[in-house]
Amino acid sequence: MTEEIRGIILKGVGGLYGVRPDRMNDAKETLLCCARGVFRHESITPLPGDEVLLQKAEDTYVIQNILPRRNSLIRPAIANLSHLFVVIPAANPKPDLLMADKLVSAAEDNAIEPVILINKTDADGESASEITAIYQTGGFPVFPLSCMTGEGVDALHQYIVQEADKGRMTAAFAGVSGAGKSTLMTTLFPDLQLRTGEISQKIKRGKHTTRHAELYPMQWDTGCCYIADTPGFSMLDFARYHAITSENLAYTFREFVPCVGKCRYTKCMHTKEEGCAVLEKMAAGGISPLRHAHYCTILEEIRKNPKWKREQNERK
Repeated sequence: MTEEIRGIILKGVGGLYGVRPDRMNDAKETLLCCARGVFRHESITPLPGDEVLLQKAEDTYVIQNILPRRNSLIRPAIANLSHLFVVIPAANPKPDLLMADKLVSAAEDNAIEPVILINKTDADGESASEITAIYQTGGFPVFPLSCMTGEGVDALHQYIVQEADKGRMTAAFAGVSGAGKSTLMTTLFPDLQLRTGEISQKIKRGKHTTRHAELYPMQWDTGCCYIADTPGFSMLDFARYHAITSENLAYTFREFVPCVGKCRYTKCMHTKEEGCAVLEKMAAGGISPLRHAHYCTILEEIRKNPKWKREQNERK
């Protein structure tokens, strides 16, 4: 019987997939694979981030099985994301914290750990401090950063190494245009710019004509993490295509969670109800008023966007 090889899909274009086997120590090595026809018949699309089992068939490798996914996203199309680094500029452009909170909630709803990166601290230190306080109060990992001065870059890199050492880490960086996401990624991982052409060179079809998510292994002595490059997609895409139900929204605001079920009214929506445990915690300083205001805004948007509209968006 042919030996099965376990690996992770780095990229897929035109029916071909670049897979990095777990047994390989060299992060540059990938196997070019095709997928069994049964996936197409069952309307299953292998995604970057999928953990798969391969078998060799003559002179090629075939994806025989896709292991159970922890999560899968629509836009960007990627599976098993473990961390989402939300890049918020302190200035230039003006920080859009409502959009950031939509992104954080979408991540929480998909069991993805949001990590808040306050970039460009050198441009506006006061703004950076205010944003840092908001998310530290919420209980998030927060890193004030500046690629210009180097502030916080080493601390973030160490955090990534420590998280990767705990198990497989697949991470994406997201931010509005001008947030400094690309500069930050290449500052953290200088090899990333060199890596971005390697897998595409192996998968010729679709090169330069598609915008697919792609994973790049970042290797060091003690471990490895996979960094997702998601060209053509924005924070808005992620938030729009991963709508949350009104019933689940409170659970995506982690500072609300200890309060859920402790309000006077069973069906409390935590907006302005008397005896609301969330409002009481906010009054005591345990929840940022801005975060609560964003919760109310998102809740209202969900109510105006019924399930059939969300499903219609997902099919587009």
